[in-house]
Amino acid sequence: MRTMVFIGTSKSGSSREAIRAAERLGFYTVLFTRRKLNLEQRAEFSDVHELISIDLDDVPSMREKIKQLQKQGKIIEAIVSFVDGLVYTAAVLSEEFCHTDLSKEAILKMEDKIQTRNALQKTPFNMNYAIYKQGSLSFFIEENELTFPLIVKAPHSAGSKDVLKVDRKSEFESCVNKLKQKYPGSPILVEEYIDGPQYLVETLVYQNKVNIVAIIEQEISKEQRFIVTGYSLLAKVEEHLYESLSRAVISIIRMLGMKNGACHLELKFHKNQWKLIEANPRISGGAMNKMIEVAYGINLAEQIIKIAIGEAPSLQKTYKKFVFTQYITLASSGELQLVTGRNRAWRYEGVDDVYIKPKRGTYLHPPLSMGHRYAYVMASSSTKEEAKTIAKAAAKEIHFHLY
Repeated sequence: MRTMVFIGTSKSGSSREAIRAAERLGFYTVLFTRRKLNLEQRAEFSDVHELISIDLDDVPSMREKIKQLQKQGKIIEAIVSFVDGLVYTAAVLSEEFCHTDLSKEAILKMEDKIQTRNALQKTPFNMNYAIYKQGSLSFFIEENELTFPLIVKAPHSAGSKDVLKVDRKSEFESCVNKLKQKYPGSPILVEEYIDGPQYLVETLVYQNKVNIVAIIEQEISKEQRFIVTGYSLLAKVEEHLYESLSRAVISIIRMLGMKNGACHLELKFHKNQWKLIEANPRISGGAMNKMIEVAYGINLAEQIIKIAIGEAPSLQKTYKKFVFTQYITLASSGELQLVTGRNRAWRYEGVDDVYIKPKRGTYLHPPLSMGHRYAYVMASSSTKEEAKTIAKAAAKEIHFHLY
């Protein structure tokens, strides 16, 4: 029985769509999960043929489970993850049990923001940065000639949870101390803050060839955290922008050593130079897989799975549409009583998807990470402006009623 093991998933979005894609490709799907909610809502995971509750930090236990699956006659062709912090573990296990080549060294560099910066040392793609380990913070600032504002990051942060902008020394000291308490013994990455338009680039690498699948402009809310609230997938990109961005992306991916697999880069154009904000060894979560499918007819999650089993991906675009996805966050806190406006949002011509994440009774609050975006509306059109206008207008119909 052709089997694919997934390590972790979200209930919706790219990671869940990958499991559905594997099922469509004829695989028996096995999900290792630490989420009790997945077990409680088992009926909602019909695309998962076997769901196994396990500690995803306990690699020896996962090895034993994989061996048990093999003893049952299941032919495991790949072990994959589309979830932050688990991609490297999956690649290691897949190489060990399935003899796949998923560029685990490159994945490890991308999962650690300090390793990413060090891999790009002395290249134009880095901004000024320093690594704080211990000692006087005042001396650290002076020694590294740091000027405010600065960005303070935990090296394994994900979804903007531990990415903080500081404008003065007192804020810097407070943020560093909080991260030291949260991650004792871990170094802290401190970066120069740069302005400029920010782009997300989805790529797929197969046998050393870097394929740029989609280029997305990002709209970012700068409140307590950096939260991306708008994604504009560009069906057409100006030639000079595409050429300069693609050169930068290909150079960065090659420096990081990715030979087979998916990754997305976030970059800003600052003082006539592309600067890497983040590199992540997976497709973006949330609505990204669906956005690419609506824009081009490509199910990127499915193509990533093909690469995992050694097959060439198919990236031919069936059509080209501009797609805009507007995420919804809240300005106040409370227990969710009701969400209204979903049907009204759907009635807008051009809307492709309306997604509401939380259920009644869930406690909601202003965003401290990307996981605190509670809904989105996706729309497409033949023009960038129209797709954006439709998505934003439809999103305004949705209202969260809190106790």
